[in-house]
Amino acid sequence: ILKIKIKTDKTKKYMNKLFPVIRRTLHTRSFSSTTTRMNAFVERQQQAEKTIDLLKQQIAVLVSIAEQKQKIAEKEEIQKLRKENEQAEKQVQKLKYDLRFYESQNGVKQIAVPEKSTPVASTPTTVEETPKPSQPAPSSGDKKNEKAKASNENKKDKKKANKENKAPKAAAEGAKPIDVSRLNLKIGKIIDVKRHPDADGLFMETVEFGEEKPRTILSGLVKHYTLEQMKDRTAIFLCNLKPQKMRGIASEGMIMCASTPEKVEIITPPEGAAIGDRVICPQFAGEPDGQLNPKKKIWEQVAPDLAVDDEGFASYKGNSLVIEGKGKCKAPTMTKCPIK
Repeated sequence: ILKIKIKTDKTKKYMNKLFPVIRRTLHTRSFSSTTTRMNAFVERQQQAEKTIDLLKQQIAVLVSIAEQKQKIAEKEEIQKLRKENEQAEKQVQKLKYDLRFYESQNGVKQIAVPEKSTPVASTPTTVEETPKPSQPAPSSGDKKNEKAKASNENKKDKKKANKENKAPKAAAEGAKPIDVSRLNLKIGKIIDVKRHPDADGLFMETVEFGEEKPRTILSGLVKHYTLEQMKDRTAIFLCNLKPQKMRGIASEGMIMCASTPEKVEIITPPEGAAIGDRVICPQFAGEPDGQLNPKKKIWEQVAPDLAVDDEGFASYKGNSLVIEGKGKCKAPTMTKCPIK
């Protein structure tokens, strides 16, 4: 029992010495682990802040790039729309002028639209009042009255003379039948051709007829012929139409073509045809008018009966158009279609 007692006491003493050491060790370990954790947390927080700053910078860069791309895309879209608008305007203008051209060929009267003009400030004019004599001399008044009467009589005489001169002409024109003989269809050679400067669908041709000087004739054949095909070509032209301006340039005639909505061919003269030869229809003899009167609508009445027959020959009311002693006029490949 004593031995056990002694051992117990020694154990207690030893344990009393050991407990503080264990406590100090445990306290030190717990503090160091807490400090380590705090340091790790602070480092993570700093890294997170750096990552957030980097992401913010990258987002700002991406936003600026997106804005620049959007601006560039908007500019490109605006330029594209402007080009499309310009092309659309050109197409509209081209269609307008083509429509006017074909309307004029088909006899539709063109009405000139007045251009907008800037108002001009009118300057007031001062009228000086001249004193009138209370009693004019009788001799001067008689002379003035005589002069006025003489001038009036002269004017009346001139009007009568003009009416008398016009009456036979009008009677002669009224007596003429309205048929193909009224048209001055002649053979001409295109010595020069170029595109109209202000109309994409028109050729501007210089045509030789054996006259004092060549004529300028405009034709809407750009879609059907090239410049090379038009130059030095011999064709039939209507030469007594009233000259008509097309986009600022006067056309002094019209080339005759077999025409459908899909295809157009220039009528070909017979072999041996010479510049200046007249194309006629023998069944309808007569001299052509010097210039067709637009008010009489002669071309508009004759045109519906001009056509290419089953064999491809140009005809009027089923009768062939010919050059005397040289042969018939023909369309290269087309048949059964109108001539315009």
